Amino acid sequence: MIDLHVHSTRSDGTYSPSELVDYAIKKNLKAFALTDHDSVDGLEEAISYAQKLRREYLENGNPELAESVPEIIPGIELSSEHEGRDIHIVGLFIDYKNAAFCDYLKQFVESRDLRNEKMCKRLQEAGMNITYEALQKEFPNSVITRAHYAKYMLKNGYIKSMKEAFDRYIGDHCPYYIPREKVTPAQAVELILQADGIPVLAHPILYGMGTAKLDSVVGELKAAGLMGIESLYSTYTAADERQIRSLASKYNLLISGGSDFHGSNKPDLDLGTGYGNLNVPDFILEDIRATRKNLLFTDMDGTLLLSDCTISPTMRAALDQMTAAGHHLILSSGRPLPSILEVRDKEQINYPNMLILSNNGALVYDCDKDVNLLECRISQKDIAYIVAKAEERGLHIHGYTAREIVCHGMNAELEFYTSRIHLPLICVDDIAAYLPDGCFKLQSIHLTDRSVLEDFRESLLEYCGDRIQMIFSNDQYLEILPAEAGKGNALRFIADHLHAPLSHTFASGDAENDLSMLAAAGTGIAMANATDAVKEAAHIVTKKTNNEDGLIEIIEKYFGE
Repeated sequence: MIDLHVHSTRSDGTYSPSELVDYAIKKNLKAFALTDHDSVDGLEEAISYAQKLRREYLENGNPELAESVPEIIPGIELSSEHEGRDIHIVGLFIDYKNAAFCDYLKQFVESRDLRNEKMCKRLQEAGMNITYEALQKEFPNSVITRAHYAKYMLKNGYIKSMKEAFDRYIGDHCPYYIPREKVTPAQAVELILQADGIPVLAHPILYGMGTAKLDSVVGELKAAGLMGIESLYSTYTAADERQIRSLASKYNLLISGGSDFHGSNKPDLDLGTGYGNLNVPDFILEDIRATRKNLLFTDMDGTLLLSDCTISPTMRAALDQMTAAGHHLILSSGRPLPSILEVRDKEQINYPNMLILSNNGALVYDCDKDVNLLECRISQKDIAYIVAKAEERGLHIHGYTAREIVCHGMNAELEFYTSRIHLPLICVDDIAAYLPDGCFKLQSIHLTDRSVLEDFRESLLEYCGDRIQMIFSNDQYLEILPAEAGKGNALRFIADHLHAPLSHTFASGDAENDLSMLAAAGTGIAMANATDAVKEAAHIVTKKTNNEDGLIEIIEKYFGE
């Protein structure tokens, strides 16, 4: 059993961080997340104390007792405001020593407290006995907003209506109002991501938004980077849990859960079990923990593979070790899928949970499930126009079915292309007519003069508009793709699919068609043999080329245990 939402005396709980560890042992918890409000002050104490207990038990020959000490997950619960409502975002697995994050917390809390103290002082001068401490006592676990001031003033007889409070005292242009720094839920999500944490929307049912509004807010936060939602919580009914699980499924969010334990400040609500019916199973944490692994998006030709399209034994051993540690390998190529699968099988690059980004991101394939996760196609109408324009210029162009090259006939360009890409040819008079459902990409080839392809690309720009993009995978190949394709867009899709923060994505490449992938990744890697443009766009340039297994230095540094 685990609990991913727990508070200590460092915010508004009644157990110290160390006492929480002892109590978690008594409750047989395998792990808990310490998520104090707007504070990471208790994390070091809890983590150090748990480590000390484990060490002492092992030194005294009690490995079973050492195993009973729970894992302490570093977390936080950030307070934010959305349209007058308090909304809380839990951060799990945060880097609680991140300097920028800690500076923000200090400044935010100081700014918020100072503003409230000043407003209370102004109201006191107007004859109202209002203190910041009294407001916090009246509205525990809340970020104090003007609505709380108005409720307090009404309860204590200083005003006759909530409207009067805003009209005379605390409205935007009233003499007692002091603007404060506002943190939105989206900003809270961003802050947690910057601290390499997993942002989770806490107890969404408690906000009383209604189904449609909550759906809208979750959608907005998902776009901002939200990764999880609290689907298991102490006060949820079975219907509440179903509703939140449905939202988690709709927006591809991780499921989290916790008691929101505060000790005696929330009587009858216990650690791990809430009001008695809460049970957060271990696999919830395992799913969340899996997002801590890294994703390697690697181009194939000129990056992972040697020039003869093989993989060295040394590189294969590095990939074996990387994937055994739980990291993800995503083969990312302009090649059509059957060609990538051929190389995968021939070179034994086949690992659990492996995905393939093919056709420069127009197709994403799940190897384990043998299904396409993402498909982007050029329409038949656009195929017809582009092919006709290529023919006018005497340029080679071809399209693809799922397993074949669709072309007008064999020529020097296709002989060169099929020496590496081993797909059967379908020779037809009308390429577009043969592809009624469109295709993932078109490819134009010129073997001797890149400028010819550049001129062709230029001639198509006005027609293509925002529907089609054109990039070079090397000097001979012009790739024509749906606008929504591209390796960068596919990387973002896969990161979301795997619940991986972009900070845990690494992308390596050597050519123009890799640029969007390097830009989208948390860390972009250019091979020593990459073009100058790719090197300029990368965070890291390898010391060695693809023929020297340059990618191994990256794997060894970032993809260990």
